[in-house]
Amino acid sequence: MNEFLENVKKNIHLQTAHSELVGSWSVEFGGRIDKVFHIWKYDNFAQQTEVRKALANDKEWREQLLIPILGLTDKQESEITYLVPWCKLEKPPKEGVYELVTFQMKPGGPALWGDAFRRAINAHVDLGYSKLVGVFHTEYGALNRVHVLWWNASADSRAAGRHQSHEDPRVVAAVRESVNYLVSQQNMLLIPTSYPPLE
Repeated sequence: MNEFLENVKKNIHLQTAHSELVGSWSVEFGGRIDKVFHIWKYDNFAQQTEVRKALANDKEWREQLLIPILGLTDKQESEITYLVPWCKLEKPPKEGVYELVTFQMKPGGPALWGDAFRRAINAHVDLGYSKLVGVFHTEYGALNRVHVLWWNASADSRAAGRHQSHEDPRVVAAVRESVNYLVSQQNMLLIPTSYPPLE
């Protein structure tokens, strides 16, 4: 894991020359150990295709970044998501930890569960214990999946805020409504890598 992270840190500029890295984290709790999570930004599918072509033809990227980490990589997954229309990508106020919460919603898409889901997220935002970084809905991957990325000053402040939210009647009411459309939910505590633009 350390060798992987050091190599990426040293050579990530070869990839960011082609596309924008929103953030990079390693999983601390709640998921597979020694897992790294990246968010890359593309304006559209055409740009993403052009970046892939450019990288495939970039000998320096292949030799210095891709090939060295292939032997250190056990598994790789990719999803295409979009930022939901009612949420802007926010930068955190300072260093901290992140929580990625993944919701598998019932089939039907945002037309079915979008309003209730938004109210539940906003109820947490209004309490102010955590900062919403972004809400992402899958376009390719498991459909009806929503990822919500939160920033917290620390794991302890996140835990205290969550306990507070469980006792807030506004949050309880909004979550009670949203959960009618929920199939499953999972979260991970993420620690920024040493090469994150989103700190």
